[in-house]
Amino acid sequence: MKRIINTKNAPAAIGPYSQAIEANGTLYISGQIPINPSVGKIEAEDINGQTEQVFANINAILEEAGYTFADVVKSTVFLSDISDFAAMNEVYKKYYQTECPARSAFAVKALPLGALVEIETIAAK
Repeated sequence: MKRIINTKNAPAAIGPYSQAIEANGTLYISGQIPINPSVGKIEAEDINGQTEQVFANINAILEEAGYTFADVVKSTVFLSDISDFAAMNEVYKKYYQTECPARSAFAVKALPLGALVEIETIAAK
């Protein structure tokens, strides 16, 4: 059985997808870009601010579904510029300090709305 997760505290989907789906004790969060949900656009201009907003969005979805960052088992990080990796990682490690999730991180040609970072997240209980 699957459950659609939706919260007004994270950006609405900008296409035909759900913010997250829970199935059999696993939560699949769609890639989050740094849209501030209260204004509906990307406000931060640097990688640090954008990564912080992405984590705020992920946190809102985790909370709505009844999960925490401790439940995260896999992250996939997409960067528009691989030279932003170290700065993104500085923000990332604020959220995962022990028992860190598995992770992939790589550069892509471009991200939606000109974002510098997008993060997909999988959590399990």
